[in-house]
Amino acid sequence: MSGFGPKRLVGILLLGLAGCADMAVIDGTLVFKGGDWACVGSVEAPAAGLEPIDDVKLVEIARGAPGEGKLCTGKAYLVLQALPVYRVWDSSRPAGQYGSWWSFSPPAAGLDAYREAEAICPEWSAPDRLSVCKIKPGARIAVGPGQSAQCADGSSYPPSAANQVYIPNDAGKGNIFVENCAPAVPWPQ
Repeated sequence: MSGFGPKRLVGILLLGLAGCADMAVIDGTLVFKGGDWACVGSVEAPAAGLEPIDDVKLVEIARGAPGEGKLCTGKAYLVLQALPVYRVWDSSRPAGQYGSWWSFSPPAAGLDAYREAEAICPEWSAPDRLSVCKIKPGARIAVGPGQSAQCADGSSYPPSAANQVYIPNDAGKGNIFVENCAPAVPWPQ
């Protein structure tokens, strides 16, 4: 059972005790027998600077069905103080610098490890830049572990315990909820 942290193992045991016979562990990942991936991990937001809010619409926008990426599950928060966030993006798409998908943690080292940790298909992005910004106080965000992703080349990524931060940036409409960004740097280095 290598690859199971204490939280994940407890979750699997609880599901087993609850009689979830429609689930199985395949290659160390919990899956539904019907082929849909189950969420792993939990919502992990910084202890300070965020206030939980009830914003079902925001969470639904950020959540994806199995195979779509996005969040597997999530919670909405109101940002009370500027918090640092990290974004890896594709410099051939300059508007992507202020996209919606961020992290509270620096990205995993290397492109393959990053794609695996964040469940990002190759056709979605060819990330080569890293931006570090601060979320503006007053912004509403969604946070949660990643959903599975089914890629065009036939590869797939299971749900990820790594938390993602959905910030509803829309540069086209002038809605950018990050500020004080450091100059983007080449990534990976």
